[in-house]
Formats: sequence, structure tokens, C-alpha cells
Amino acid sequence: MSVFDIFKKLEEEKAAKAAQPIEWLVVGLGNPGSKYDNTRHNAGFRALEGYCARTGLKIDKMKFKALVGEGMLGGRRVLFVKPQTFMNLSGEAVRDAAAFYKIPPERVIVLSDDVSLDVGTLRVRPKGSAGGQNGLKNIIYHLGSEEFPRVKIGVGKKPHPDYDLAAWVLGKFTAEEQKAIDKACEDAVSAAACIIAEGCAAAAQKFNGKRI
Repeated sequence: MSVFDIFKKLEEEKAAKAAQPIEWLVVGLGNPGSKYDNTRHNAGFRALEGYCARTGLKIDKMKFKALVGEGMLGGRRVLFVKPQTFMNLSGEAVRDAAAFYKIPPERVIVLSDDVSLDVGTLRVRPKGSAGGQNGLKNIIYHLGSEEFPRVKIGVGKKPHPDYDLAAWVLGKFTAEEQKAIDKACEDAVSAAACIIAEGCAAAAQKFNGKRI
């Protein structure tokens, strides 16, 4: 096979993938704007941004009140979504994207921060309540369902019970926490791929409680 044949084959494979319909949404939660970079609440954004840095994927088209990009994950064509409405209104973007592509809730994967988990710990859930996470709460409201999988990224518990929760989640990770959160964010996208390819039970078995 000549080098021209190889390039032709690669282009044909690329075109075939592009022709596949969007079958899943993978949504990373966070707040837009540079002042929120590296905050605990932006773990979902961070997971998708890290995936972009590793793969060259672009999530840069403004649509559905979100930055979006198309790509393959877990063998399926996926729309990656970063809502730009601020955390409390994340569901608006998810609702609009899901409606446009006719994606049912069970094929909407949400990556979000979780203050009940230690930094760097993951928890995969096939469905459930918002657990106090306002982005998840708004998605549940707009989808009219709790039946969507989520990958929760541990960002650490408040240092003491009376510490203001908003101040905690909008605070930034310490230098000591960076390595753990980077690995957890990388694994969160791998967990999403596993959900797509093998199901939530398999992803939970592989990734729940996983730490660096």
C-alpha cells in the first residue's frame, strides 16, 4: 500500500466517522470566564479542557448557549458541551442540545465537581438526585428526569462545617492538589468513554473510588 493509499484510507475513515449521527452528549460543568479557571466548581470544564489538550479536539463553537465540539468517544460520535450560562443554569444548554439531536437522558453524561468526595476521587452514577450540586439540579429540572449518568469528580470537603460552601467551590486548588485533580479529570473522560462502550456498571467498577 502506497503512502497515497494510506492517506486516502485515513480520509475515508475520517469521513465515515463524521457521517455518523451524534448519539451521546458529554457535558462538563463549570462557570465561564478566566477568573473561574482552576476553581473547584470548574472540574467538569477542566476534564474536557484536558481532553482537548491531549487529543486536539476543539470545543469552540457557540451553540445551545454552550461551547460545543464533535468527536468520537467510546466508539460513538459525541457532542462535547461546556454550558456558558453559569452553573445554576447549565440545564438550558443541555436541554436544547438534547432536544436538537433527539438524545434521551440516559445518553447524556455529565461531568461535575463533588464536595463530598476527597480530591482526586471519582464516582460514577447511572442516575440520582442532584446531591446539592446546582448544575445537576438545573439539568434535572430541564430534562425532567434524573435518569442520566454522571461522573462526579472529588474536589474535597469543606475544611470545617461552617465554612461557606460558595466560597469553597469558587476557591482554587492548592499546589499540592494539582496532580490529583489533573489525573481525576483525565480519568473522568475515560470513565465517560467506558459508560458509552460498556455501560455504567462497568465504569463504576473500574473508576469508583479511584485515586492517584
